[in-house]
Amino acid sequence: MSSTTMTIRVSADLKEKLDRLAADTRRSRSFLAAEAVSAYVARELAIVEGINEGLEDVRGGRTVSHDEAMAELALVVDRAEREPR
Repeated sequence: MSSTTMTIRVSADLKEKLDRLAADTRRSRSFLAAEAVSAYVARELAIVEGINEGLEDVRGGRTVSHDEAMAELALVVDRAEREPR
């Protein structure tokens, strides 16, 4: 996989913490920052994609009312409470 360079500004405190972490883990600051950005982007992208899917469901009329959803959940809970453990 190819890579590119990106410059970011961080507080002096964060840079110091990153320096400590890099030293303690014997990883470069660049490696650690790339790992952190990758994890953040993956998490946030999953959230945004989920929101967009939900909006498409709303636009497509694929929704249920709050009362219907709560009634369904009440049935599931009721069945689970009646089952022997």
